[in-house]
Amino acid sequence: MEFESMYQDIILDHYRHPHNKGLRDPYDAEVHHVNPLCGDEVTMRVTLKAAGGVPAVADVSYDALGCSISQASASVMTDLVIGKSVDEAMAVSQEFLALMQSKGAGEPDEDLLEDAVAFSGVSKYPARIKCALLGWMAWKDATARALEEASS
Repeated sequence: MEFESMYQDIILDHYRHPHNKGLRDPYDAEVHHVNPLCGDEVTMRVTLKAAGGVPAVADVSYDALGCSISQASASVMTDLVIGKSVDEAMAVSQEFLALMQSKGAGEPDEDLLEDAVAFSGVSKYPARIKCALLGWMAWKDATARALEEASS
């Protein structure tokens, strides 16, 4: 029970004091995603750079409307992907997706997911999983578009 309370505190802190919120320029790609089940929405901007010959996430900024879970999850996601290579950031994203699909039975990698482990309880509630994944899916989409743009 103590862990659940701590996790709720992490989610509420990211909701009340979101990291990287506010759309910034310049950016390589921008997407807008909406969760049709509840109306949550996010506009996500991604900036990539070359780091050691591989693409890396230089910046992620967003603007969002919606529940505390979707907004806090977007905030946590930005902390976890900025500064990583795209491949490393995609691995974090895959780990978060696996956690959300675990139906509460997952054993999250705390070293990899950091504050994102706070969303482990969300995976027990199918209607809330899409909320937690909204920002992550928008980031993956924007990153794919930025990579596509860079290669053309």
